[in-house]
Amino acid sequence: MAITIQEAIKKNILILDGAMGTMLQRYNFSEEDFRGERFKDFPHPLKGNNDLLSLTQPQAIRDVHAAYFEAGADIVETNTFSGTTIGMADYHMEDLVYELNYESAKLAREVADEFTAKNPEKPRFVAGSIGPTNRTASMSPDVNDPGYRAVTFDDLRIAYKQQAEALMDGGCDLLLVETIFDTLNAKAALFAIEEVKEERNLDIPIMVSGTITDASGRTLSGQTVEAFLISVSHIPLLSVGFNCALGADLLKPYLKTLAHNTSFNVSAHPNAGLPNAFGQYDETPEQTQAFIKEYLEDNLINIIGGCCGTTPDHIRLMAEVAKDYKPRVAPVIE
Repeated sequence: MAITIQEAIKKNILILDGAMGTMLQRYNFSEEDFRGERFKDFPHPLKGNNDLLSLTQPQAIRDVHAAYFEAGADIVETNTFSGTTIGMADYHMEDLVYELNYESAKLAREVADEFTAKNPEKPRFVAGSIGPTNRTASMSPDVNDPGYRAVTFDDLRIAYKQQAEALMDGGCDLLLVETIFDTLNAKAALFAIEEVKEERNLDIPIMVSGTITDASGRTLSGQTVEAFLISVSHIPLLSVGFNCALGADLLKPYLKTLAHNTSFNVSAHPNAGLPNAFGQYDETPEQTQAFIKEYLEDNLINIIGGCCGTTPDHIRLMAEVAKDYKPRVAPVIE
């Protein structure tokens, strides 16, 4: 019998992978590389559409997943952060959304299965990455018209539903609704996932990960940690956590608040510090490891990984230190 993620998370602190974008930047892919043979005559620029690389440069995506598994990751995320019709509208590729998500999930699944076959005692899992889109349902993009919305809840629900279906069809073990800056967007994603679960009469574990944007300790749409937690707690989640925006040191107080107020498992995948003036991340794997050790000593996490700027080296050192600790035990919430 294959070990489920619900069983695995009780035994060990699970390691999530690090950044996909950071790794892909190393390839210096050109416009032609992004296009590949299939899209060589596509009438719009495609450079920067990382999700598309699952179709045009699948070996690179496969290699990134393998590098994180080699480093000790238990879970890798699919290369689908922008994989909704809303996200793909920037590249005029809305009609490719199902295929992008399906193929990305399939790639990650194949690599995960290869690693699990080599070491069945350490099963590898695939998380379908569901990003926030580039629109917000709670706030107006127009300062002169506060009531205006660039997207509706229903637009988001429909887009997320298509993404979730494709990710599940491609073989994901769980879905990760991540980098949430507007909880209303996330609620649309969760609603869509629940719809798919009901229609298919099956369950799939869900991770939810918000983003505290700055030292105010709030999400971009203005929610505190507690408000964010209450907003998503109506769904039975595998985990709730934070990622992106901050490095591990600045994220810690918010993670603490979260960990002390929820009986869900807690996840964190912080950036490698804050970006420098050139948008690069300078925090070394050793520095990140020291911060993560504090998380572990304070019993804050069940799942740990990295976001922007993190590499397999960061993940390797996280995995090394995490194996010496027991998973966080949730408080009893009255």
